[in-house]
Amino acid sequence: MRSESFVINSTVRRSLLFLLFVVCPATSIGAEQRGAIICQDNLSISSRQELARRLQVISGWRDLNFDESGSLRIGSNETVGGSATARALLNRAFTGNNVIILKAQNNSPEVAFSKVIPAQWNSGSPDNRPVFIVLIDFQDFSRLIGDAPARESFNVGWGVLHEIDHVVNDSVDASDMGEVGHCEDHINQMRRECHLPERAEYFFTFLPGSERSDFKTRLVRLAFQSESTKEHKPHRYWLVWDAALVGGLRETTELASLAARPSK
Repeated sequence: MRSESFVINSTVRRSLLFLLFVVCPATSIGAEQRGAIICQDNLSISSRQELARRLQVISGWRDLNFDESGSLRIGSNETVGGSATARALLNRAFTGNNVIILKAQNNSPEVAFSKVIPAQWNSGSPDNRPVFIVLIDFQDFSRLIGDAPARESFNVGWGVLHEIDHVVNDSVDASDMGEVGHCEDHINQMRRECHLPERAEYFFTFLPGSERSDFKTRLVRLAFQSESTKEHKPHRYWLVWDAALVGGLRETTELASLAARPSK
């Protein structure tokens, strides 16, 4: 999701291949273990607990948690509700060949909500598995306001799953206004299985008047929509935040400007 990885498009994401982080071998990853999702030390206990709690609800694995070494573990494998698609994604992450490292990047102007970038092991490491770092700005998620169903459909758990889907499925984000993108198609399937509204668009839009340059506060909104049933028509829900604090303005403004240009 630079922006919500979630607001960064696939072209910009691919350009970040230059920004390779050098990371030390994770001592908590056993030699017999294939894929792994593990925290860096800067991810606080409270942040780990919050992320685990969100992933428990989404996956239905109520024993899912980070162990003492920082590795995400399924636990008992018993489920209570949740999304089968989310469980399948996490299983693929655990049994695949990629190592995914979670790192807190709070109050960062370079990260809006979350984003994933390729990394590399430090020199001398015997590990040759592909490694990716998911940067998470927990403060950005705390700045969200809006309808409760939309907030439940867009929290740090969903953000991390979005980034994991990029790694595991090599999925891409939307490149044009009005699209959701392949990655969010997968995440929307999980939302449906959790009986939550789906994300209706990938890029946020300005609240009326907020795009004016003399506003210090740049309020933006993102739409979510419930499924239509025989008993109920689809309902739209909104999330609102200050993009001047969260970020993601440049990419979205540039895309909106391109979309507004008349075709030749």
